[in-house]
Amino acid sequence: MSDHAGAHAGAVTGPGGGTTAAPAGPGRLARLRQRGIGTSWPALVSWVFLVAIVLVALVGPLLISADPVRQTSSAMLPFGSPGHLLGTDDLGRDELARLVHGARPLLFVAFASTALAAVLGTGIGLLAGYAGGVVEQVLMRAVDLALAFPSILLVILLVAAAGPGTTSLVIGVGVSLAPGLARLARALAARETARDYVVAARLGGTRTPRILAQEILPNIAGPLVAQVVMTLSVAAGFAAGLSYLGLGIQPPTPDWGYMVQAGQEFLYSAPRLVVLPAALTLLFVVACNFVGDDLRDALDPKGSA
Repeated sequence: MSDHAGAHAGAVTGPGGGTTAAPAGPGRLARLRQRGIGTSWPALVSWVFLVAIVLVALVGPLLISADPVRQTSSAMLPFGSPGHLLGTDDLGRDELARLVHGARPLLFVAFASTALAAVLGTGIGLLAGYAGGVVEQVLMRAVDLALAFPSILLVILLVAAAGPGTTSLVIGVGVSLAPGLARLARALAARETARDYVVAARLGGTRTPRILAQEILPNIAGPLVAQVVMTLSVAAGFAAGLSYLGLGIQPPTPDWGYMVQAGQEFLYSAPRLVVLPAALTLLFVVACNFVGDDLRDALDPKGSA
């Protein structure tokens, strides 16, 4: 609850109808610190892996001297070859350099599309849950219509209409994932709108944007943050899948999804060309889900009470 809600909860009726201050319970931040994150080994490993992947995407290309797109005559070198720790692909390109450089495009699309989905979904859900009535009906019917389409088909349609590329991929994935977040935000916002601190703010003449941003949003941020992290895993899966289909990040830019597609021809003779990028993508998706679960448990007020 926000400070406004906490103020109401912290006052109790005393003898003679007066009010006395009740001992203040721990705030959300204090509860989060007390409960902690990464308390289970799957969650801890997932946190470490996510941080490591982000660091690799940010600084890894600066530490790898090999050019990920330069073709050489040293094709299909195995693991541990001199100068090529993970070998080379069928065009003689260094596999380690391609994996390191391929992390950045995938993570950029995943984070950017998730941010777009969070802004669109949260905005629509907040407005629908707070306004109610006709506004809620119109907005949520549009959301239901979007949810009626399978997400992957909606992404493919949007990306195919705009043409392959990073920008269209971010927009397509972001728009397709926004309805799910909108439904969650609407349910949470509708619950908070009925609470006393929001009613008091409305009666006090507080403008709607301020109520949404300063009163309701902070009180529903916990579940939303956890869901956004889980949405990140879906966005990464969509980005890799569309690159595999040729609708995502275009060659010669290294990308894990495209690397799987390009290496499947050599699945039996050189399985590392498929297994390594596919395994990294899978681990990233799984780690996002574990981290999302961990955040949901840590930020859940009922679980922390």
